Amino acid sequence: MNWITVAAMILASSSYSYDDKRETIQAQAFGTGTMAGRNFGITIRIEDYSTPAEQKALIDAFKSGGHDAMVKVLTKMKGKGRVAVTGSVGYQIAYIRNIPTETGRTIRLMTDRPINFAEASSSFRSRDYDLTLMEIHLNNDKDKSTGNMILGGRFRVNKKTQQIEFESYHAMPWRLAGIMER
Repeated sequence: MNWITVAAMILASSSYSYDDKRETIQAQAFGTGTMAGRNFGITIRIEDYSTPAEQKALIDAFKSGGHDAMVKVLTKMKGKGRVAVTGSVGYQIAYIRNIPTETGRTIRLMTDRPINFAEASSSFRSRDYDLTLMEIHLNNDKDKSTGNMILGGRFRVNKKTQQIEFESYHAMPWRLAGIMER
């Protein structure tokens, strides 16, 4: 799926499904493109889903101040869960959506990416790419569940098309496979 489309859907879609059950999703992340051959396990713990009011706050912030204003609002949101490389503590997920589909459901999540001390103090360009996005397609046929993840990216408006795009610091997203709901 085109990540420009995903970015627009994260910010603009209004279909919500609420479920107060907590869940854990595990997957294997596989590098693509320049990251091919690398892989690691991830664990996503979902405690709650984001509300329409939280979605509106992100959209309003982006409209008024762009990416940086949206990230500022995102960092102040109450955590909805955690994402971690399997076996580590990980970090908070600020925004999670659960969207029913004909074949199961799609979970989209967005959170600010931790910037380590060396990256922040050395003024690396990568620190401008401070968001992580994931989209997981949970299929009723468990063997057909798929997903993608961008570890460092930022939203921007394409000057030619006036569309919201999600620009990745790395060229390609990570592919999620072996997805298991616990």
